[in-house]
Amino acid sequence: MGSLALIIKREYKARVSNRSFIIMTFLSPLIVVGMIMLITYLTQLNQAGKQTIVVVDESGLFYKDFESTAEIDYLDLSPQGLDTAKDLVEEQNYFGLLYIPENVKKNTSGVRFYGNEAPGISTIESIEEQIETKLTNEKLLDRGVDLDLIDASETLVSITIEDFSGERTSKISNWIKAGFGGGAGYLLMMFIIIYGNMVMRSVIEEKTNRIIEVIISSVKPFKLMMGKIMGTTLAGITQFMIWLLIGGGLLTFLTLFLGLDANTPNAAMGGMATTDLDKIELILLDVLNLPLLKLACFFLIYFIGGYFLYSSIYAAIGAAVDSETDTQQFMLPIIMPLMLAIYVGFFAVIENPDGSIATIFSMIPLTSPIVMLMRIPFGVPWWQLALSVGILIATFIFTVWFGSKIYRVGILMYGKKPTYKEILKWIKY
Repeated sequence: MGSLALIIKREYKARVSNRSFIIMTFLSPLIVVGMIMLITYLTQLNQAGKQTIVVVDESGLFYKDFESTAEIDYLDLSPQGLDTAKDLVEEQNYFGLLYIPENVKKNTSGVRFYGNEAPGISTIESIEEQIETKLTNEKLLDRGVDLDLIDASETLVSITIEDFSGERTSKISNWIKAGFGGGAGYLLMMFIIIYGNMVMRSVIEEKTNRIIEVIISSVKPFKLMMGKIMGTTLAGITQFMIWLLIGGGLLTFLTLFLGLDANTPNAAMGGMATTDLDKIELILLDVLNLPLLKLACFFLIYFIGGYFLYSSIYAAIGAAVDSETDTQQFMLPIIMPLMLAIYVGFFAVIENPDGSIATIFSMIPLTSPIVMLMRIPFGVPWWQLALSVGILIATFIFTVWFGSKIYRVGILMYGKKPTYKEILKWIKY
């Protein structure tokens, strides 16, 4: 067995046999699924109580015009007056009191909401919308405008989108495509951060324990870096697959255990209008028309290339410092391209996936693994994909070579915090 294979095997065994690695492999899915179920339960619990809002309308325009909903029940106590209604709200522990003055047509700023707690944004917007609609209609009636004529004249336009081959798409097609690509890019970014740090910590640990002095005497720095990166990558993929299996299994089991009715979606769809069903059908067609196989293949390519690229940088940083605390000064230059790629993806790719900004950043190797994954669902020419992958691979090879030169000197340096100037000198050795 070659030295590279031995290093990969050693790194893989060292990672997967680590006690904290084993604990977090099985504990992380439980924590994530538990958080999902807790958020779901708290959301349902938060929506379970119905709030009562007392209305005192001195103008007489809104008599029982406020429509109660599943969350809010309006109680009209206008005849009892404001002071009496306030006492009743506090006595009955109602959510709040809505006061509408007599001259509300001339002075809308006189409308008040009294309560111990501020109402939610959606609640206050709903109240404002109902008041605005009523006052607008009243003003139109005062000017002799026929409201029925206005309602009859109202026209709604829904534009159908299709390509020249006659294939229809939904209006949110771009968001669906960006969601799939963005999810893949975000997953890649998290994997790079988590397991790139693992590579760095592995180098620092061996450097601190002086084990590296023995290893470096018989193995070239390039092979040692590659072995660490590939061994940690395999350990990370193993952990990630276990997370998917345990997490997916737990979610499926808990969903069935909670007794969700399988007929609920059908019943809900049965009550929908034909236009709503058409929209759902278009959205499903958009999902099915996504290049899922192409996206999966290039996710794997960019996943490996992007992770190797950043891991080699993490390994070089680990070799240059003596402790994990000293790495903080080098973290920002690594994290910034990843964050920039996410923002460029969501703000540039969605608006114009073939624009110059999206195209350029999908070629830059530090951002291409994320930006290109977000562009693929929109359709990318093969020459751009080939060029982007080629640049990424070439940059990765150069970075490993470049990092190995820092690795060769820095791995044997102790007791001194390196500066950027000193690291550049190491490259010339």
